[in-house]
Amino acid sequence: MRYQTAFLNANVIFPDRVQKAGAVALVGDRIGNFGDPKSFSATETIDLEGKYLSPGFVDLHVHGGGGADFMDLTPDAFRRVCQSHAKHGTTALTPTSTVAAAEDYDQFLALCQQMRGDVTTGARVVGSHLYGPYFLPAAKGCHPNAAFLRPAASQVAGFHDYDAAFPLAVTIAPELPDAETLTRACRERGIHVNIGHSYATMEQVEAAVGWGARHVDHLFCAMSDRARLRQQQAFPMRAGLLETTLVTDQLTTEVIADGKHLADSLLRVAYKLKGPDRLALVTDTMRAMDMPDGEYWFGPEGSGERIRRLDGAGVTLDGSGLASGVMGMDYCVRTMKNATKAPLHEIIRMASLTPAKIIGLDQQLGSIEVGKRADLVVLDAELQVEQVYVGGHRVH
Repeated sequence: MRYQTAFLNANVIFPDRVQKAGAVALVGDRIGNFGDPKSFSATETIDLEGKYLSPGFVDLHVHGGGGADFMDLTPDAFRRVCQSHAKHGTTALTPTSTVAAAEDYDQFLALCQQMRGDVTTGARVVGSHLYGPYFLPAAKGCHPNAAFLRPAASQVAGFHDYDAAFPLAVTIAPELPDAETLTRACRERGIHVNIGHSYATMEQVEAAVGWGARHVDHLFCAMSDRARLRQQQAFPMRAGLLETTLVTDQLTTEVIADGKHLADSLLRVAYKLKGPDRLALVTDTMRAMDMPDGEYWFGPEGSGERIRRLDGAGVTLDGSGLASGVMGMDYCVRTMKNATKAPLHEIIRMASLTPAKIIGLDQQLGSIEVGKRADLVVLDAELQVEQVYVGGHRVH
């Protein structure tokens, strides 16, 4: 068989090791072969001269980038975000909404379907993340002020038809009234349920796990408010969402490893207690990624929440708190490596195969294996992105 492209002399990052490979060959949009380059021919050969060949990164929690936000609700905004993230090695992502009006959620989900798999020199849209209507209002963080929805099983009918190849995740605070009915209705449809923006106690989180919740959004952020837990339960102090996530094997989670949201010590705690198979790296980026410092809209342009990009982070205008991320996944990979000193293959796994598994797409994405999509990133010795391929086509 003649292959379209063959990468030569690469240090290939597999899920369990980094190994020198003679050649990695592509056929169509898939990985076609490994081995001795003399054993097959290719239309194009690319000598990587010992650089790393990594699986493309998969981002489960991303709001925007390159001056656009998914909640701008236009195809152009979707493409601009995806193109911006591809520069940082992300080849697949799930657009993530913000707190918004009910009709905006409908349009957001429709656009995710419309842009499904759309590759315009950018990351591929591989699912959607409905994020905002079911937060605990007191834990909304930097999200826009808009109406929150009371969970109800009937609302599932407004979500897109479930497709295992294009997953939908919905974030629900389990302490809300009727959270159980909505969670169970989602799971009956095969929709993934996350827990986030919540001050739930351990008992409430464990109940949600029993209903079918399996993932927790941005560990350490917008959770376990000690004062509120004490107000709710008086004495003694109770464990909350944070502690329950760390000790519950059924729960996967994610960290924003941008060096601003979490200190290196917290990244080490997350890695030690959850491990690379239950912990994903996410960017949680807003439109200010790849933009200069200044003020930006988080959420829809003109009607979201005004925040400021400052010194590598999004912050509230009064400077009292963080407000989303502004750094790409490559930066998160380097930060996590420096913080934990974990083996490189485990760091890359947290940015690729683990998030793919969390949303059930690990048979197609997340690792360099024959038959999987040719979503690849070339990294230099300092883990800087040099080349990015989506479906075998070079996009950066």
